[in-house]
Amino acid sequence: MRQILVVTDGCSNTGISPIAAAALAREQGITVNVIGVIDRDQMEAQGEREIRELAQAGGGLSDIVYASQLAQTVQMLTRKAMTKTIQHVVNQELKEILGNSDIEGLPPEKRMQVAGMMDDLGERSNLDVVMLVDTSGSMKPKLFAVQQAIHDCSVSLRSRSGKSRMAVCSFPGKYSHMEVRIPWTDQVEKVYQLTDGLTMSGITPTGPAIVEAMALFEQNELPSGLPDEYGSRGPNDDEGLLRDHVF
Repeated sequence: MRQILVVTDGCSNTGISPIAAAALAREQGITVNVIGVIDRDQMEAQGEREIRELAQAGGGLSDIVYASQLAQTVQMLTRKAMTKTIQHVVNQELKEILGNSDIEGLPPEKRMQVAGMMDDLGERSNLDVVMLVDTSGSMKPKLFAVQQAIHDCSVSLRSRSGKSRMAVCSFPGKYSHMEVRIPWTDQVEKVYQLTDGLTMSGITPTGPAIVEAMALFEQNELPSGLPDEYGSRGPNDDEGLLRDHVF
């Protein structure tokens, strides 16, 4: 199973629509989950709407939390999204084999058996998670909470019986929309790497970052036409942004 977990506190403001990018990821079999991090009640309605629509387009889940709640929310959302994916697969199998559209159509004892099977599948399935962290200027006070969340999520993943890997990326990067901070690993110990050489910026290219994160998964490449568009753009050049690109 493959997931992108976006951690942000505001609206995207440059590049391709994040909703279109999340829909593209879903077509590639990658679930996009989103956590909005706030201080008190600072998130605007537009940002909250984008977070909800982003997760919906990516077939994932979303939540809006205070920074102090981030660590436990990351673990919860990752596991709930995995359960949701497994349930969808099982429901499809049941529909084909038994003619039932979902688990609710089964007798109670059968439902319990299926629920137990899903829990077991959740523990044994391989899981790859890319944590995509917004490092725009307003996120600076929240980075300590993000670091703690990365560490705790890593510990949680390592407790599973299935193979788990995690990569940590930030956006915007110095010279591109996204920068890989911690490459694929099953042990995220050097969480401080997230803040090493970090460039805080007011630009929030959420959509382009999701597209680039897709290429981190095995057997995935950037969609045709996008690599050249991205490659031709310099760090301070606004030309070539895919503002009107539609999939």
